[in-house]
Amino acid sequence: MSLATPAKTVVFEMTHVSKTYRMGEVTVEALKGVNLDLREGELVVLLGPSGSGKSTLLNILGGLDIPSSGRVRFRERDLTSANETALTRFRRECVGFVFQFYNLIPSLTARENVALVTEIAPHPLHPKAALGLVGLEHRVDHFPAQLSGGEQQRVAIARAIAKRPQVLLCDEPTGALDYRTGKLVLQVIDRINRELGTTTAIITHNAGIAAMADRVIHMRSGEITHIDVNTEKVKPDHLEW
Repeated sequence: MSLATPAKTVVFEMTHVSKTYRMGEVTVEALKGVNLDLREGELVVLLGPSGSGKSTLLNILGGLDIPSSGRVRFRERDLTSANETALTRFRRECVGFVFQFYNLIPSLTARENVALVTEIAPHPLHPKAALGLVGLEHRVDHFPAQLSGGEQQRVAIARAIAKRPQVLLCDEPTGALDYRTGKLVLQVIDRINRELGTTTAIITHNAGIAAMADRVIHMRSGEITHIDVNTEKVKPDHLEW
């Protein structure tokens, strides 16, 4: 009798994906023939220097951009051929985004910032429950100006997960934070990945963060150079960078 762990379902499938931008007479190849699968419930880190194509790849996964060539599938959906209405529905129903800068509305409380998402999601978490998952149940009625940078980023994460997304895409989520606060934010992302089973991808140029991932995807000049599998993941509170 085999005791092998069954392979996880492939959530994203990118096949020969390229992205070219034209700025006047200059052509920039942001991605060059990328092949990549992301699996259900895994946490991956996209690691590479600025200009390596990490953000372009994440934007294509999230339906914010489309490739110049190649194919992208999310489960049964072909994102490459989807029109803008279908991509909007995909982003609304399936994807949560967390960016380096929090993009909170200053005139709304933490609860109200999260509620912006729950009002358009089909099966959302209650805003207070989402804020509880990121450890901010005691700050629900505070405005962004009354919160620290780390707390604002956790509100942004609560907003992203409140619609119960299948995928969480994080672009430099600790880039504007100090070391201690960054660890707290990474702990929250790790908890969401483990407790909700949300497939999670984190962009960073910080090699120390890679130790918390199931897989580390190394990028340079628009290409994946290699992929490392972590057999012994490090908890975020033990990361060093």
